[in-house]
Amino acid sequence: MTEPLKFTPLHAEHKNLGAKLVPFAGFEMPVLYNGIVREHQAVREAAGLFDVCHMGELELSGPDAARVANELVTNDLDRIEPGQAMYACCCNERGTVLDDLILYKRSETSVLVVCNASNRDKISAVFRARASATCSVDDVSDATALLALQGPKAFDVLARAGNPELAAGLGRFRFTEVVIGSVRCTVARTGYTGEDGVELFCKTTDAVALWRQLVEAGTPLGLLPCGLGARDTLRLEARLPLYGNDIDETTNPLEAGLGIFVKLDAADFVGREALLEVKGRGLTRRLVGFEMLGRGVARHGYPVLDAQGKPVGTCTSGSPSPTLGKAIGLCYLPTEMANVDQEFFVDCRGKAIAARVVKTPFYKRPATR
Repeated sequence: MTEPLKFTPLHAEHKNLGAKLVPFAGFEMPVLYNGIVREHQAVREAAGLFDVCHMGELELSGPDAARVANELVTNDLDRIEPGQAMYACCCNERGTVLDDLILYKRSETSVLVVCNASNRDKISAVFRARASATCSVDDVSDATALLALQGPKAFDVLARAGNPELAAGLGRFRFTEVVIGSVRCTVARTGYTGEDGVELFCKTTDAVALWRQLVEAGTPLGLLPCGLGARDTLRLEARLPLYGNDIDETTNPLEAGLGIFVKLDAADFVGREALLEVKGRGLTRRLVGFEMLGRGVARHGYPVLDAQGKPVGTCTSGSPSPTLGKAIGLCYLPTEMANVDQEFFVDCRGKAIAARVVKTPFYKRPATR
């Protein structure tokens, strides 16, 4: 029997704004309000506001909180200070990816872990199985709201909401406790769009007030509410992986291009031995970015072909790029075909369309911002 869809605390706001709502990870979520391209451009040029309350949040508490987290992720919490966040993968013993996470180190005894909505139960079970008498793991997802304010004017929006000091005082992948408008939040300089911006945690009961105050402050600056459609095109241009598409339990973080977040020289973690073996014998494939050379759009699941028409992989993500004006995508290719400028074909509904490997990220925000 199909489980009924869940609603985020902002569901009524989305309906009032005329959003198109679709099922996503067990929730009814907005895919667009004013059009994907318009929302995408708002984030690149001004600011966009996203409801990401569907994400999962786990709180690790106790003297062993940081140690327990370190045993389960590929990155190293010992390398960051309280008030910093880090990206990491959580792997199984085979070294393949159970989920990709952001960990927020409040102290050695308190760590907040944010996981993908579709993996909330799985990751919660993994962390609880590792918990000890000196480290508790609490799923606080239902009590926690998460909004993402992204774009070059994100901090101007926060200034209009009463926090002009945040832009200068909050470094990348750092977080702090502040009041935005009337709502107490944890504000982190993190995001999933390739732009500057923040993600804001608050109580579920405060989500509507925070959303409305940010919309009011940001609308004169060009802010738009944004849905899942723009979130996907933005993250693809920035070459940020999507779990279930680009990474999953059949892929390892090294072949996915996430080796910078795998600290094999750090303390032992689940999957480390398997990843050492992968590194020792060498990769057989790599996740690469590509652009379409012919008329066609590569989509998730489309076969990838070599020059002789032999299947050599599968497109994991693909879309027209609103910023670049061309169709782009990600796919795994054999290592001998994974070099920049290598040409191949994508089977787009029975038609072999030429494509070329390119450097990624496809888009990088201007350094002057």
